[in-house]
Amino acid sequence: MAVDTILFGDCRETLKNLHNQLTIGIAERPRMCVTSPPYYGLRNYGGEEDQIGLEQTPEEYVDELVKVFRLVRNCLTEDGTCWVNIGDSYYNYRPGKGQALSKQSFSNTKQDLPDTCARRGNKLEGLKEKDLIGIPWMFAFAMRADGWYLRQDIVWNKPNPMPESVRDRCTKSHEYIFLFSKSQNYYFDVDSIKEPTVDGKGLKRKKSVWSVPNKSYKEAHFATYPPDLIEPCILAGSEERDIILDPFMGSGTTALVAKSLQRYYLGCELHEEYGRLIQKRLSGKSFARIKFQ
Repeated sequence: MAVDTILFGDCRETLKNLHNQLTIGIAERPRMCVTSPPYYGLRNYGGEEDQIGLEQTPEEYVDELVKVFRLVRNCLTEDGTCWVNIGDSYYNYRPGKGQALSKQSFSNTKQDLPDTCARRGNKLEGLKEKDLIGIPWMFAFAMRADGWYLRQDIVWNKPNPMPESVRDRCTKSHEYIFLFSKSQNYYFDVDSIKEPTVDGKGLKRKKSVWSVPNKSYKEAHFATYPPDLIEPCILAGSEERDIILDPFMGSGTTALVAKSLQRYYLGCELHEEYGRLIQKRLSGKSFARIKFQ
């Protein structure tokens, strides 16, 4: 399989096909994965009944993500790493007030639900209205239990967070990036992401809180992570000419940054119509399009 390729279809199937090709030696293994999966209960990307993020419970959502990243792990080199940006949701259950949404009530358009608020039509055990669900750490612990090494939680500090109307808590201005490794010993270039010292005379180790402003991409109808957020991930987790895997390609930010750093990319994307968007972001450069039914 050629590099700089988008595999269109459900990533739970396309990653299986990729692994089969890797097993028989007709494809080169990615060195790392960096991605941001669909958040739980916040957005419908295209109307598919089984798309990730529309599960009925947080536990089902996390379980589906773990299955995806188990396939990712099978595809990576033995010294590979996986960097996952994931956000949280608040639980809001208000039947009879016109605000409860079930899985079936999502529209077939790219519709955003209120920020960080998972409104479900079914009552979830163990959650009270207004509870912060804790999705990121549920996911991190489940990945660790599935065999990944949970190496670090990186806090993405957003200097320009989305405004919130709630008046009984602080405005949410951070998300997590979790660093997982496939093996105990893995590739990590700590020097590639060193930062200037305060006096500007030297370099120091990068710390685990990264301040990166939100940066919207007007062509996308959904949230995208900013290139500056994942550039350090790719620099630390790979070398030039390595392959960077993104199982949730979306608007192609991972591909854009990978190419700018002289890496190759390999992406999975459920919606084939995003191909035009990705190609436009890559300045019209062509890429291989493979569709799996």
